[in-house]
Amino acid sequence: MQHEMKAKIGLLPMYLELYDEVLPEVRKEFTPFIKRLQQEFESRSIEVVLANICRLANEFEEAIHRFEAEDVDCIVTLHLSYSPSHECIDALSNTPLPLIVFDTTKDNRFDSASLIMGNHGIHGVQDMCNLLLRRGKDFFIEVGHIDSSDVLDKIETRITGARLAKVFKEGRIGQVGGWFKGMGDFQVTSDVIADKLGFEVVQSTAEEFEPFLPRKDAPEVLAEMAKDHERFDLSEVSESAHNASVVAGLALRRWIEKENLLGFTVNFLSISRNAGLSQMPFLGIAKEMSRGIGYAGEGDVLTAALAGTVSRVLGSASFSEMFCPDWSTDTIFLSHMGEMNISLVDGQVVLYEKPWAFTDADSPVCPSGCFKEGEAVLINLAPGKNDTFSLIVSPVMMVGEMYGNAMEGKVRGWFKPRLSIIDFLKQYSLAGGTHHLVIAYGQPIGELITFADIMKWNTVVI
Repeated sequence: MQHEMKAKIGLLPMYLELYDEVLPEVRKEFTPFIKRLQQEFESRSIEVVLANICRLANEFEEAIHRFEAEDVDCIVTLHLSYSPSHECIDALSNTPLPLIVFDTTKDNRFDSASLIMGNHGIHGVQDMCNLLLRRGKDFFIEVGHIDSSDVLDKIETRITGARLAKVFKEGRIGQVGGWFKGMGDFQVTSDVIADKLGFEVVQSTAEEFEPFLPRKDAPEVLAEMAKDHERFDLSEVSESAHNASVVAGLALRRWIEKENLLGFTVNFLSISRNAGLSQMPFLGIAKEMSRGIGYAGEGDVLTAALAGTVSRVLGSASFSEMFCPDWSTDTIFLSHMGEMNISLVDGQVVLYEKPWAFTDADSPVCPSGCFKEGEAVLINLAPGKNDTFSLIVSPVMMVGEMYGNAMEGKVRGWFKPRLSIIDFLKQYSLAGGTHHLVIAYGQPIGELITFADIMKWNTVVI
């Protein structure tokens, strides 16, 4: 599992040189406060790169350069006192790092004139934010004291959103067999991917998997088969079909690891009996999703990148599609050919040999199961006019198995949106939602909105 809980921030304490000249003893009073904030972030699995207290332009430049060199996800500013904006503005405006303004003070209660020196940073925040806006530098701002508000929760949400953006832009996405011909909603040009999205596409063909195929009797193949017998129901699968599926799946894993992929996509029409991968590796795909690797079908690198990013930063996610509406229960049925994140299944996964008529490839082994109940979010990255994008975020309730054994043997799940499915489906298509999506459990709405804001995408919450 490649889920990464830890984000990394640059914490930037800001101060005024004049105070060091006339009241040099005041600076040390902020040390416990800074230390406490650092510990609060670290307790949330957020690594902190702490800059020295900055007062002058060269000190800010040095701090920002260090943050960039240490590859932080974002910068969190901290006004210890008033700090003149012209000292920090060039460094902050020129960095590509996302900026979170933490507008707070050392003390929760202000009831004495003796506390003024330690608690007057808010007008420094106002000075800086005015200049940031005039320079066109985007920023987030969260306000409050850690002892009397949820400000740290809000900042953590912003930090996680920044982490999502960084992972997405730096990802490598494998594409096997190109795009599915004629399937246009998720197709964008390589120039748009490079210029607007940032991730790298690694093109491959099924034939190129030949060197990655292990022997049928290799120890790793036999060990993987034994592990499958411990966790899956294989009563419907022959030993030879299981073996062939494991061989294909391990070849897939070797390729993913060699290419250091965040996610991948396979066009099933490119799979042929005599072309490296002799079967569509559905079981291997399901296992890779459970390990935190993103996936999407039919050459869709957008959804594969989105799924990989969500899995790595937020936790397990799955590729899926909305297949059929159930008007009678106001739910929507999710499915696909044979791909799902098996770590999100309720109960034991059952494996089946799937008849295959799409190409001359061998019949694949597919997992079958139902997505578990619980709060979840459906996420879609939709291309729009003039090379724009929208992130569609839909909080839903996954409702579990609906009709007993009626859908046995299928990849399946049902969800109930916040709206009626009549209104939901209408709003989804009006927003340009594509027919591929990502399912993630929990409802990290703020994190996803922050992600979209940093990427300069539109956000649509349905």
